[in-house]
Amino acid sequence: YKLHIVTSHGRHVLHREHPLGTPLGYAGAYLSNVLSRRALGGWLERVVFSSQGAALPFDAQDFRTQALALTEDNFMAALQASCAIPFALRAVHDIPGAPTGAYWDGGITDYHLHLAYQGLVLYPHFQSAVVPGWLDKSLKWRHKATPFLDHTIVLAPNPEWVKTLPNGKLPDRSDFNTYATDLPGRVKVWTQAVSASEQLAEEFARWCESPDPARVQALA
Repeated sequence: YKLHIVTSHGRHVLHREHPLGTPLGYAGAYLSNVLSRRALGGWLERVVFSSQGAALPFDAQDFRTQALALTEDNFMAALQASCAIPFALRAVHDIPGAPTGAYWDGGITDYHLHLAYQGLVLYPHFQSAVVPGWLDKSLKWRHKATPFLDHTIVLAPNPEWVKTLPNGKLPDRSDFNTYATDLPGRVKVWTQAVSASEQLAEEFARWCESPDPARVQALA
């Protein structure tokens, strides 16, 4: 197995986390991203830490990128940075063996990892759309498939099936607000969703035993 940890490295005003500079920087990043995904590279760059000298499994020419070695010295810092959601968790600064500055969740630059993969990829996902960056969530025109995904098989639940789950949706972090201190209530609906998802595993197992190409649909 080859491990690749994706982070977002702040540039210019986002180089250091700051009470005023960070919100202004992300506002600028959002507006730039609306104009062009490449323009986002003026504020943030993709930095990937890879184990054992592994080459990136995708073509990184789509976005400003640095590929660095994942080592014993920077493993924990890179891992923590990869989930440092802006305004929810503090950025990780000055990761050993990497350029100085602030590092945030890799989902900022690569939300669903809509990448130009090399080779065949099986992608279990919670929806059929593979959204490029976190700042693209509201930009519906960026949710469409591109040639990047030509060799990617997305395994996703049918939206009609999702409607049959408790509250008509997949469990997510908004449930912590919805149920607040009602821990038993949240655990109940999450447990029901997990039990229902066994159907997906069983259907996929049956399909693998007897593949039916008619069930495979082109990504929209």
